[in-house]
Order: sequence, then structure tokens, then C-alpha cells
Amino acid sequence: MATFSRQEFFQQLLQGCLLPTAQQGLDQIWLLLAICLACRLLWRLGLPSYLKHASTVAGGFFSLYHFFQLHMVWVVLLSLLCYLVLFLCRHSSHRGVFLSVTILIYLLMGEMHMVDTVTWHKMRGAQMIVAMKAVSLGFDLDRGEVGAVPSPVEFMGYLYFVGTIVFGPWISFHSYLQAVQGRPLSRRWLQKVARSLALALLCLVLSTCVGPYLFPYFIPLDGDRLLRKWLRAYESAVSFHFSNYFVGFLSEATATLAGAGFTEEKDHLEWDLTVSKPLNVELPRSMVEVVTSWNLPMSYWLNNYVFKNALRLGTFSAVLVTYAASALLHGFSFHLAAVLLSLAFITYVEHGKHRAQPSRWDGRWDRAGPLSPEANLTPLSPDIHPSPPEAPGSDPQCLRLVETVSTKLFAPASLGPGGASLKPALWGPGHLPSGLPGLPV
Repeated sequence: MATFSRQEFFQQLLQGCLLPTAQQGLDQIWLLLAICLACRLLWRLGLPSYLKHASTVAGGFFSLYHFFQLHMVWVVLLSLLCYLVLFLCRHSSHRGVFLSVTILIYLLMGEMHMVDTVTWHKMRGAQMIVAMKAVSLGFDLDRGEVGAVPSPVEFMGYLYFVGTIVFGPWISFHSYLQAVQGRPLSRRWLQKVARSLALALLCLVLSTCVGPYLFPYFIPLDGDRLLRKWLRAYESAVSFHFSNYFVGFLSEATATLAGAGFTEEKDHLEWDLTVSKPLNVELPRSMVEVVTSWNLPMSYWLNNYVFKNALRLGTFSAVLVTYAASALLHGFSFHLAAVLLSLAFITYVEHGKHRAQPSRWDGRWDRAGPLSPEANLTPLSPDIHPSPPEAPGSDPQCLRLVETVSTKLFAPASLGPGGASLKPALWGPGHLPSGLPGLPV
């Protein structure tokens, strides 16, 4: 089989991977972007609030059907079950707990293969978003942060908000209400959307076309067998990381395009939604910075709605509860559980060192984020979840995040039995296009 010089390799890479990957990525997401923009413009027309909520439900349903077809029925069933429980417990002061237990039972039934495994895994990302929103709304009602139980159309509008239902991220009920108010269009808003979308495509290209061939084509390093083994492992890690960043930036783009993810300044709106911080993950100062920056909305959700509510059990028990909640949302598997448990242990040890030597650790933790690292145990986003036993190593769905990604764009990728990564089916090791023969696989 013929091999390429570096110059020929880069020429073939551009023609056979970079451009097709970006083009096919846009082909898969342009309709979702159009729906987000259409809803954003519709909300600017001054429609009654119930029509605004109904429009985002319709947009969310259409988006789910576009990506998942009739498999979306499991997400719809979960949302209806959540509102039924919320309505029945509307006079209770423990609505968050009741919703959590309901979702726990529902997800456990799916994980124990009472539903077709392949179908269940395809919908896990959207189910994660719906579950996180329902639980957060329940606890916000208990705390008085949301004044009254939303109407059915408000509740469904929040859960099926078109900007987050497919790729995430999680947003609060208050943020959703602000989004459907129809804030003015602005140059900053358009710049934020364009920047996030450009970074998403860049990360997709890097994950698909650069990561698998990082050594020796991009970085000419070579060595003995052991070194090559580590270099190959690092290539896989780079591809995996940038696949997560792709989902994160894409979720920023869709949520912002639909009108969510801003803070109000004195004279303008600051469109500042951030899902992932790649530099903090690749060049971290501490493990808490890694787990927080991997998926900021999920870290906040775990902190605010799981860890803080479990603190009455003790710090270590709260860590385990947070770990278990994250594992359930992402799907049970041995590999995933091992990763999450190791993260829980490491961040808990870091927290202990921080408390024992505050003068040494205060500055680092203040820069890294909240002083409760155990609250941010799970950086894992839509691209880390178990594979169905029928197809070990495959990745049927993804998320941001949160945990969703188009099953049309992404296909099986191998990380070994039980583990999975987001790997675009466009091009990659083991799936060479005809224009790139002879490259090392």
C-alpha cells in the first residue's frame, strides 16, 4: 500500500477529510439552527405567552423527530410522567424529591433492559436534558425560586425548548422564561452564535481529521514500542476531548440562537453562555478545574441540585450520591463507573488538602471555581456513556451533554467493550476514504 509524504498527506487531508467533514456536519445541523432562529424571530412578534410556549414545544418535537424519529416517544413519556408527578405533588414541599425518585425509577427500568437497549441508548441524551430540567424545576419550586407550578404548556415548553432539547445544555426555568420574552436581536448575539458555531466545526474537524493522525504527521515524534503506545493513546484522548468540545460549542450555538444564555448588563445583554473551557481541561491547575470546565452547566446542576441537597448526609455521602446521580444520568457501565468513582475520589482528596492547608490552596480553588469540588464530580458530557451489549464500543447517541448528538452524523467508534466515544462516521481510523490510502491505522 502506498504511503504519502507530509505535503501529499496534508493535501489529501484537506480534500478527503477537512472539507467533507465540515460540509457534512453543517448538512446535519442546519435544520436545527433554522428552527432555533425561526422561534427566536417568532417570539419577537409579541405573541401571547401561551403561543410562545406552544411554538417552542412544536419546535422541540420537530427537532426530536428529525434526529430520532419515533424513538422520541421515550422522551415524551418521561416528560408526561414528570408533569403528572409534579401536578399530584403540587401542594407538597418535597416536589424535587418526588420527581427525582420518579426519574430514578424510570431510568433504572430502561437501564435494566426493560426497553430495547439500542433504542434506549439512542434517546439517552435527550432524556438526560429532560430529567435534569424536571429535577431542577422541582427543587426551585421547593425553595421558592419559582413561584408557582407552571402550566402544562409552560412546563413542556421548558423541557422541549428548541435550543437545548437535542444537544443541550441544561438551562434553568428562569433562563427559559427570559428566552421566550423575545429580547432584541443584536450584533453581540450574532457574534456569539457565529463564534460558537465556528469553534464547534473546528473541534469536529480536529477530532476527526487531526487527532487520529497527530503522530507522526502533525508532530513528528517517534520512539520505541512503549512510546508509540503512549502516543497512540494520546491521539485517542485528543480525538475524544475535541468531540466533547464540539458538542459543547454546538450546544452554545443552538441555545444562544434560540435566545437563551445571557446576563443583563446596565445598557445591554451580554451573551455569555459557556458550556466547556478546553484550555482549563487541557492545561489544568487542579482536578476540580478539569471536572468543572468539562461541562459547566452539568457541574452547576450537580452542585446545586444533588450535592447541596445531599449534604445533610455528610460530605462523603454527598460525594457518593452525586457520583451515583451522574452515573445514572450517563448510563451504567463498569468503565463509566470506574471513571466517575476515580474523579470523585481525587476531587475529594483535593478538597481535604484544601481544608487542611487553606493558605496554600485558597488562590487555586478561587480561580478554579466554587470551593466545593465534590459538587463538580462529573465532567462527563454527551460523549461519555456506555455502549449497548449488542454493540460494544459503539456510540449511538451523545448530548453537552449536554448529552445528545445526531444519530445520523455519528456512528460506532471503538474504545473497547463497554466504553464509547463520540466519533463522527465521516472519516477516521478504520474508516479511510478512498482518497487517503496507505495512512497508518
